[in-house]
Amino acid sequence: MNISMVKFLFIIAAIYDGVLGFLFLFWPGLAFQIFEVAPPNHMAYVQFPAILLMIFAAMFYRVARDPIANRFIMLYGVALKTGYSGIVFYYMATTGVPAMWVPWAWVDLVFLVLFLLSWNFTGKVATEAAAQK
Repeated sequence: MNISMVKFLFIIAAIYDGVLGFLFLFWPGLAFQIFEVAPPNHMAYVQFPAILLMIFAAMFYRVARDPIANRFIMLYGVALKTGYSGIVFYYMATTGVPAMWVPWAWVDLVFLVLFLLSWNFTGKVATEAAAQK
């Protein structure tokens, strides 16, 4: 892993979460129609998390601009990806969950692992830079 890879990862994460957030904010019923799943009783239940995804997209973009200085933000991304994939996989294993949520859980699990690797890598880079001063 190198800094360019970390920057690229977080650009991809920003685009991914930003696009999902945008779609769920402005077309909240679209995914429910495509997957033939009953929507919630009010679209605000979908639109508020969509706004959160857009906020995380902005945070990921900030990490991409300077991964070392913004390393602490990576752990918020880890928490987001752990929360989403953890909830989906929990319900898959217990009471079930509509299939529309599962692909995003797998993608988030991959992001989770890559974010942890990036966090570890940037920590080593920061430590080495501090030792050289």
